[in-house]
Amino acid sequence: MDADQEKDLQKFLKNVDEITNLIQEMNSDDPVVQQNAVLETEKRLLLMEEDQEEDECRTTLNKTVISPPQTAVKSAEEVNSEAFLASVEKDAKERAKRRRENKVLADALKDKGNEAFAEGNYETAILHYSEGLEKLKDVKVLYTNRAQAYMKLKNYEKALVDCEWALKCDEKCTKAYFHMGKANLALKNYSVSRECYKKILEINPKLQTQVKDYLNQVDLQEKADLQEKEAHELLDSGKNTAVNTKNLLETLSKPDQIPLFYAGGIEILTEMIKECTEQTLFRMHDGFSIISDNEVIRRCFSTAGKDAIEETVCVSVLKLWQAVCCGNEENQRVLVMHPDRARLLATLLSSKVLAIRQQSLALLLQLAQTESGRSLIISHLDLTRLLEALVSFLDFSDKEANTAMGLFTDLALEERFQVWFQANLPGVLPAVTSVLARCEENVALFREVIYTLLGLMMNLCLQAPFVSEVWAVEVSRRCLSLLNSQDGGILTRAAGVLSRTLSSSLKIVEEALQAGVVKKMMKFLKTGGETASRYAVKILAICTNSYHEAREEVIRLDKKLSIMMKLLSSEDEVLVGNAALCLGNCMEVPNVASSLLKTDLLQVLLRLAGSDTQKTAVQVNAGIALGKLCTAEPRFAAQLRKLHGLEILNSTMKYISDS
Repeated sequence: MDADQEKDLQKFLKNVDEITNLIQEMNSDDPVVQQNAVLETEKRLLLMEEDQEEDECRTTLNKTVISPPQTAVKSAEEVNSEAFLASVEKDAKERAKRRRENKVLADALKDKGNEAFAEGNYETAILHYSEGLEKLKDVKVLYTNRAQAYMKLKNYEKALVDCEWALKCDEKCTKAYFHMGKANLALKNYSVSRECYKKILEINPKLQTQVKDYLNQVDLQEKADLQEKEAHELLDSGKNTAVNTKNLLETLSKPDQIPLFYAGGIEILTEMIKECTEQTLFRMHDGFSIISDNEVIRRCFSTAGKDAIEETVCVSVLKLWQAVCCGNEENQRVLVMHPDRARLLATLLSSKVLAIRQQSLALLLQLAQTESGRSLIISHLDLTRLLEALVSFLDFSDKEANTAMGLFTDLALEERFQVWFQANLPGVLPAVTSVLARCEENVALFREVIYTLLGLMMNLCLQAPFVSEVWAVEVSRRCLSLLNSQDGGILTRAAGVLSRTLSSSLKIVEEALQAGVVKKMMKFLKTGGETASRYAVKILAICTNSYHEAREEVIRLDKKLSIMMKLLSSEDEVLVGNAALCLGNCMEVPNVASSLLKTDLLQVLLRLAGSDTQKTAVQVNAGIALGKLCTAEPRFAAQLRKLHGLEILNSTMKYISDS
């Protein structure tokens, strides 16, 4: 056997080995291995087709056919190899066709499963997902969806198996890690649960906020588990407080007693709860449900204000909840996550009974001391109703009002509250503007509330326009009033909001001019910092763009426009752009342009119009100001021609046409 024949034989044997392995892998029970084998087979067939086409092209171009000797006969190995490869090719094409068909069926079964899941039919959903996996074994979403259905049925072990299969399909499947974390948490495998959640962060760092919440849930549940273990030990030891807590809850579970019976028992129980152990025993023995599900106590809550005894029952329950929730995050979660109790808390906060309202506020304020407590309030309470109830406290004593607004401030600083605020803006703004109006009466007392509210509205103005002109006008009026404050922080933020809302209505611009806003903003430019100056010059640009009276007042307060011209040298492009716009507006006042002939204003504006700034408003506004300057004073036009400024102005026209 010569060298070429030996080489061909070795190549053939290698192909046979590789193809045999592929056939074995295509019959594997592992869907990932099976799929990889199918893909590799299709790849090999594609390469064979390319080689065949290449050979045909070469033959056509060369037009030379080398015929083998007449005596040459194909060996049995060559015949078997060709037949084998042909069968593999046919099998691969059939597999690909079946896969496409099965993909359609699997998707349809997934949709059926999703419908059943949405309706709460988890067993049916599992059946559909399983049928889908019989069609295709490597569809990760079928595994993760089935895992979620198993979780609903508390079958956590099967859920974990499905998540592992999903990860075999896609090792970066964050949904699988999420379900694994949740299942392990339910099984009290706390360290494993943490690792699953941390893996999500490794795959997608953008999910940091969500992962932080998941890890916090693990910490809280592990802590609660430890507390319950200690409580069991204390109860088994026969310690009086533990036994008495259990016995007293059993007594309070008796139905149909008179209201005073429950009020007295609840007050005794409240006095007994001094430590975490008693708090945990209260939760372990279903204390929250015993109290809130009691028909007599529920009736007292609904009719409070009509009878002194019913009021006593309500107040005693609120004090008990404070005692059991103080520093106990798991108890806080059990209290607030129950829908009926969450609704009750918001209702009691707006009660006509002073004592009930005070104790409700005290309870919510207690919850808001921790990040997890604030998250519970924002996620489970009716925030619109809560906000309205907090506003109602402004009708009472300064102490109550300040406490209520302190709670509002704590919540408003949370990102989740801000997301909710923006999403519910139409319904929330009346309450917010009411808070601003009432707090203006005592700025010193409610300084933090006003400051927080203004910051919240500034952020909202950046993200989206106001819902309507009516609300923009109302907010602008509140801010105009706050410009009389002596507090620098409030002044700056009020100007910031006003700079974003003023342009929504000519009516409010007129009111602002009558309120002396031009004089106040010019004072800002003389004495304020960069942030205050940015807001002030934008307000002036809006006013001078709309009213001649505003232009005249700017000139009266800054005859040579030296303040405005100084702003043109700032590194803040927003400030420069608005200063140029304001200057251009002021050129419409008679004789102003002529008074600036000895300045370098034309050269400065020309440089800005031809500059390469990130914000095109700088070039546009500088170009407009140049045009108005040259129109008002022809001698500036002559200077412009000498400096070849017309070419620069023509180039800025593209920005104007694009804007």
